[in-house]
Amino acid sequence: MPSRTAFRLGVTVLATTLALSACGSRGDNTGGGSGQTGGGAGNKTAKIGVIAPLSGDLSAMGLGIQHSVELAVKQANDSGAIPGWTLEVEAKDDEAKPETAKNAATALAGDSDVVGVVGTLNSSTAQNVQPVLAPANIVMVSPANTNPSLTRGAEFADSPKRTYKNYFRTCTTDDVQGPFAAQYLLEQGIKTVATVHDKKTYGQGLVDAFTKEFTAKGGTVVAAETINPDDANYQNVLAAISGKKPQAVYYGGEYPQGGPLSQQMKAGGLNVPLVGGDGLYNPKYVELAGGTSTGDMTTSVGAPLDTLAKGKEFTDGYSAQKYDQEPGAYGAYAYDAANAIIEGLKTSLKDAESAEAARQATVDAIGKVDLEGVTGQVAFDEYGDSKTRILTVYTVKDGAWAVAKTGELQG
Repeated sequence: MPSRTAFRLGVTVLATTLALSACGSRGDNTGGGSGQTGGGAGNKTAKIGVIAPLSGDLSAMGLGIQHSVELAVKQANDSGAIPGWTLEVEAKDDEAKPETAKNAATALAGDSDVVGVVGTLNSSTAQNVQPVLAPANIVMVSPANTNPSLTRGAEFADSPKRTYKNYFRTCTTDDVQGPFAAQYLLEQGIKTVATVHDKKTYGQGLVDAFTKEFTAKGGTVVAAETINPDDANYQNVLAAISGKKPQAVYYGGEYPQGGPLSQQMKAGGLNVPLVGGDGLYNPKYVELAGGTSTGDMTTSVGAPLDTLAKGKEFTDGYSAQKYDQEPGAYGAYAYDAANAIIEGLKTSLKDAESAEAARQATVDAIGKVDLEGVTGQVAFDEYGDSKTRILTVYTVKDGAWAVAKTGELQG
């Protein structure tokens, strides 16, 4: 999955609030600002929906996703990318809750102007959105869902089967990310770990994938524990782990819980790195974990943007809009997701009388998309997964996340 509230890849994004278009203030983040400019009189309208947490603990990620989609739509409208059509963004707040996400998807599916959706952030919310958008033939491109079952079904490891042909994603998956972390820890001489996850789809799947690779390559999991996402005190779990003397703790979950877990580990005398996935990759994690977080590690999807050909182009364009939230871990992936939809719309809307009439054609067109995006090649395999599987390990150094290694899963 999962963010970061500050974007530390060689660029500083100003955090001020401005209006993006004539549709109103960006201060209202729970409804959909259009991201529309350059529309001509008589143009038909097509909407790209966004479903993400726009309020609550994970809103930094969600708002970064929303604004990145708005940037892509603004640029498409300004360039006249789809003659005769004006694109708009319709953003819905799912609060990182599956039932709220389902309601958001239902609202978007009922809007005849909606032809595609970027989202969701959380794998658990995607599970509720997929069955709503699929019957409506609305393409869904996630910038952040990392659970493999969303594209390849519950038996993805042994018998992969694509369940929803309208579903795609621009990020890589946990069955790549977890093993990548396992291999890295073993390379660093870490042979024993304890695992903890938050019982959610993302966290549990990440730990399962990590554990399988770590033990297969000779590592030992000395303890396997869980927490509740609403907990604030983790002393019982840490008491069960500490006596096992792990060299690291691998955590499956997101930064609002991961940061305090790290802080409480160190305060209780368990002075080993906390390691996790992309859900931790947020400067807020370092703030919550405190000064003892030095040496903690995380993996995140893709290479650092400042190493990619189009990275500066995206960050400069985003900064110029002066959005009220930085793009975060998934802004670039949301931008690429939106541009994948826009690329499909160039075909599907060409002779369409309405956005609704172009929905199935859009699904078909996106399956054939192949473009150079901010995050690398944007193209999808037979399951709808991204063909790009680059990952980066980051470690906390001098109070911030620093790059440790970028590469691909070996073997």
